[in-house]
Amino acid sequence: MVAALERSPPLSGSTVPIWELEFHIWEKFSGCRLTLGREFAKLTAKERDMALNKNAEIFAEVSKQLHFAAITVPGGYWEIAPGKPAYFWLPETARYKQIKILRKTAGSEFMLIAGASGVLAMPEASDYVEFSLKLFDAPEEIDLAARKLLDEGIETAKKLIDSGVECLYTASDIADNRGPYYNPEQIERFVMPYLREWVSEVKKMGVYAILHSDGNLMACLDKIADSGIDALQSIDPLAGMDMRKVKSQTGGRLCLCGNVDCGLLIAGSAEQIFESTRDLLVTCKDEGGLVLGASNALQHEVAAENYLAMIDAWKEFGVY
Repeated sequence: MVAALERSPPLSGSTVPIWELEFHIWEKFSGCRLTLGREFAKLTAKERDMALNKNAEIFAEVSKQLHFAAITVPGGYWEIAPGKPAYFWLPETARYKQIKILRKTAGSEFMLIAGASGVLAMPEASDYVEFSLKLFDAPEEIDLAARKLLDEGIETAKKLIDSGVECLYTASDIADNRGPYYNPEQIERFVMPYLREWVSEVKKMGVYAILHSDGNLMACLDKIADSGIDALQSIDPLAGMDMRKVKSQTGGRLCLCGNVDCGLLIAGSAEQIFESTRDLLVTCKDEGGLVLGASNALQHEVAAENYLAMIDAWKEFGVY
């Protein structure tokens, strides 16, 4: 994983690293349920300690089974719909404790990665219109929001690194399937300065920095590649992002992560997934700088046999 993030020439016999932004099917490979979110929040102090230790065992066991090079630790609270929290989260204090326990349980076998969002994303549906109008009518308010998010992200980064994380990502969707949400002037004002500063601060703390964004990023790909970021995650095929074109355009300035179609992993056949993963590895692994994984969070709906088809292709074609 380190070699990929640093775009180092791969050694003969080494493999393309595997990492998932979020992996939601731990139970399908361990037979045990993670205790997260609201379920965790209801526990007593003693029960919480037991749950965090059991979680760490599951993370380490399944990651070894599936040959992961890195593990994303649970994030902080966020809602996927009003009043409906995401699956993969822990209360703040427990999140840091989980990292420490996982580091002790897993040793140095896996890189630990966590989210510390510091870059303004496109707005959610609930405030889409209001935010969009403010871009033109009250841009100073957007400036303040971007600065506040960056400052909070840097403070969170410090705590995560103190807990044992070695790589951070900012989950900042700045595009949809049609292209960037922001126009070029807005990207230069509201996005890129904060991305560059976030990257700089994170690297000063001695860890790697990754940008996650859905959508078609081709129009601003060079700006992202020149920001100092170590890697870009998603390379969203549903938005028309082709890993081969992205690799050609970025020319070794970025490590590229993901690109195995999440829709295919959910609804495709094992044979289709094997072939798609094979083609990705054969055409994109040369010269390194590639991390294999789904194009977004690996959802509950993905069948174990479908994910194993991706792993089987990696076993055959992921070796340098």
